[in-house]
Amino acid sequence: MEESISPERYSLTNLAWARLRGYIQNDLQDIDTTTSLFREALALRPQSHPDHALSVYHLIFALNWRYRKEDTTVAIQESVQLCCKLLPLCPQGTYLRSTGIDSEVDYVIDECNNLPNDASAEGIHLRRVVLELGPLGHQRHPITLANLVIALKLHFHAHGNIDDLEESIQHGREAISLCPEDHPNHSASLHNLASLLQCRFDHQGKPHDLDEAISMHEEVLLLNPIWLRGSNSILDSLGCALNTRFQNYGDVDDINRAVSLHREALALTPPGHPFHDTMLNNLALALAIRYNLRVIEDLDEAIDLYRECLRLKQVHDPTYPTNLYNLSYALCVRFTRTGNIENVEEAIRLCQESLVALPLLHPGRYYSYQWLQEGYLSRFRVHHNPADLSLAVENCRLASKHPTQGFTHRIATALDWVIHAEDHQHDSALEAYQICLELFDNHVMTRSSIISRREAATAFCCAQSLPVDAASCAVRSNDLQRAVELLEQGRGQQWSLASRLRTPLEDLESASPQLAQRLAELSKGLSDAQGSAGSTDRAAADWAATEYRRLARQWEAAVAEIRDIQGFSRFLLPPSYTELQAAARHGPVIILIASQYSCNAIIVPASGEPHHIPLSSITLADLDDLKGRFTRAIQQASHMGLTESRTDLIVLLRIVWDEIMVHIVNVLEHVLKLQRGSRIWLCPTAAFTSIPLHAAHPFQMKADRSGKQPCLEDLYICSYTPTLSALIRSRHMMKNRVPPSFVAIGQGQPRAGKGKALLAVDSELELVHKLVPATANRSTLSGHGATRAGALDALEQNSWVHLACHGKQDHNQPYNSHFVMKDEPLTLLDIMEKDIPHAEFAFLSACHTAAGDKETPDEVIHLAAGLQFSGFKSVVGTLWEVDDAVAKHVVEAFYKNMVKNLKDGSFMDCTKAAWALNRATHAVMTKVPLEQRMVFIHIGV
Repeated sequence: MEESISPERYSLTNLAWARLRGYIQNDLQDIDTTTSLFREALALRPQSHPDHALSVYHLIFALNWRYRKEDTTVAIQESVQLCCKLLPLCPQGTYLRSTGIDSEVDYVIDECNNLPNDASAEGIHLRRVVLELGPLGHQRHPITLANLVIALKLHFHAHGNIDDLEESIQHGREAISLCPEDHPNHSASLHNLASLLQCRFDHQGKPHDLDEAISMHEEVLLLNPIWLRGSNSILDSLGCALNTRFQNYGDVDDINRAVSLHREALALTPPGHPFHDTMLNNLALALAIRYNLRVIEDLDEAIDLYRECLRLKQVHDPTYPTNLYNLSYALCVRFTRTGNIENVEEAIRLCQESLVALPLLHPGRYYSYQWLQEGYLSRFRVHHNPADLSLAVENCRLASKHPTQGFTHRIATALDWVIHAEDHQHDSALEAYQICLELFDNHVMTRSSIISRREAATAFCCAQSLPVDAASCAVRSNDLQRAVELLEQGRGQQWSLASRLRTPLEDLESASPQLAQRLAELSKGLSDAQGSAGSTDRAAADWAATEYRRLARQWEAAVAEIRDIQGFSRFLLPPSYTELQAAARHGPVIILIASQYSCNAIIVPASGEPHHIPLSSITLADLDDLKGRFTRAIQQASHMGLTESRTDLIVLLRIVWDEIMVHIVNVLEHVLKLQRGSRIWLCPTAAFTSIPLHAAHPFQMKADRSGKQPCLEDLYICSYTPTLSALIRSRHMMKNRVPPSFVAIGQGQPRAGKGKALLAVDSELELVHKLVPATANRSTLSGHGATRAGALDALEQNSWVHLACHGKQDHNQPYNSHFVMKDEPLTLLDIMEKDIPHAEFAFLSACHTAAGDKETPDEVIHLAAGLQFSGFKSVVGTLWEVDDAVAKHVVEAFYKNMVKNLKDGSFMDCTKAAWALNRATHAVMTKVPLEQRMVFIHIGV
């Protein structure tokens, strides 16, 4: 090939070509010298040289021939890198492109695609580079994409990095879009993506991933006859997915079908087949799981299959440790049936052996720790040696802290640790609770939408009581401050996670304006990402989740940087008792703890140590019974006339006084010396959240017959708070006061099917408008104007709001609880997405606005809490259904008390709302029945 260049460059290139021709014709030549000559020629032609691209091509050509002859991986890897440099230098249509470059590039792509799977960082980098050579539209793009997916999946299995799995799923979805149903690779693409989705379910516990995976596996099975090559893998994968679904949801049909599918898969992979041992292992696993249904023969068969699988494997096989700890699990299970201690001893030895074989950060070590703790615990139950219990606890600790395993598995282990520590009264119980709460916090924070966070929080059946059980444990350990801290850390988790993104940054702005600005921008980005991550388009949702995780990492890095600043070491960390005590600045906070282990009250005063009140005469079962009785009594009372006696309700309120509140009042009066008429805040947990504690009443005469004994609301002004942090946050935001503006929103005529007409709404709005001082900008929104959009706009534009309409509680999805407007519902989720720092007060004259979620009562997810979170510092809400015909009497008395003694030109004070409600319910005793006076509660400042 002629070149118009200097003789030296010409000679180098010609000499190299002469040697290469000899090499191609099997003349024994030194190929290293030949490629070095091409490299020298390239070095003499820098990128600015007109023949630079030609020299790159020459070197690629030589390296490709070397790979053809010697199968030297390093040669093809270098060719890949050079091809990436060459293609931009000679776009389509140029002379050089027509000389055979594309065929050499295609050769490189093909040979790289034929390389063995390499899960190293270098191997993944190579797959990415090859994908650049065959972009979208290139005929080799689908197979190149599939190879990158496999490399990322293998890297995830070895290192547990969720980013690898997320990227592989995104590429997997792209692969399916490139292979429609009639494409020969359609089934393979579906199968690969289904396996990836199942991996993500195992790691993160997202239910839709498992459902989608099973649906894809079923589709692949329909598309491929059983006799077809590769159907063993299809049967096996579907069996594994059904096994997983059984373990999570308990449908017996799933595990029975899984066993059948695994048997079919094994029959298609006889001894000598490369996947025979895998099929043995997976059938054994399904049988061992089915043994939970007490199919005795299954367990013995599973153990025999595991032993056969181990016999077939070499010790250095990467899946060998997996078989070791799987057999260990089955032996521990058999011990529970036979009591043969030799099973446990072998199980412990197998797990120890698997730990020796696995690298320190391998995700599989989690399972070794998990079954090792099971082995030690089993041995402890036989020999009662405390050392075995300590070893079991240590392996629980290692498993729950193993960084490369998914949060769902680690949480499950930490919950087991809690149970074992409580059962055996081990001194690690508090540590176990603490780790559990931290893992839950981290797990929920990874979810990119508000609704998916609740899904994560409710996925563990025994975790709902975790905060109260942790507090009970601390109380039993005589550590009351820790009890308050743990309860605050575990309760209202949804609110605390969301509020982190709305943390006021005034102090930080003084210390580091740049960091404050960066955190504010990242917080806004995360808040925006929360909404977009709820898409029904799975590919879009995956992309949004990846973007959310990227922003979350940047946000966490910024927070870590802030904690390095002097005075900010505890920035956004769970608050300490000293910090939480600020909630009691204007009156004590009474926390009521309903745990399976004990029921207690803790009074947090403005200063000094917390006070403990054991509620030893009442249990969690008693509280659950009380909840049901209240529901029935209130329903019964709603059908009674005004003058009829509410006997059942009176009996229940007397129980609340005698068993709960009288003990608390005694401490308030005699220990704290709290004056009558002072404010107190109730912070109920778990079953206590469904009991009207504020209405506790002795319904008895005084001992000297001089009059009736006072009830709780005669003694004190009662408010509620979802958490101590919520109260502190509301008080802090009182600094943001603006000139008052008041809006009354009413919707008494919802569209058909959305509830009966509320005939008293319009008169209630007129009444409120008349009572509210004209010193504020007053407006009314009703009828056709009271739409979802109109109401949201009114909430944002006004600092005071009165809302009269239907309120609907959604028991299945509390974030869909809503106010009924003319067109569409105004949901809790709508309200949460608004940030209204200038808002002050809201009166919710609607049903169920402060009734919590039955599944997660300690999350306090209701409409009143949503308004408080969005910025309203003081809220009046309702615990059950409101009768609008009598509610207006309470409303009238409330606002009359709010405006009492106002000076000219002044406006109402939202911090007086609790007092005004207290006075109002006393004032309407002859007009409003007991259950309709009790229904209103005050939340906030």
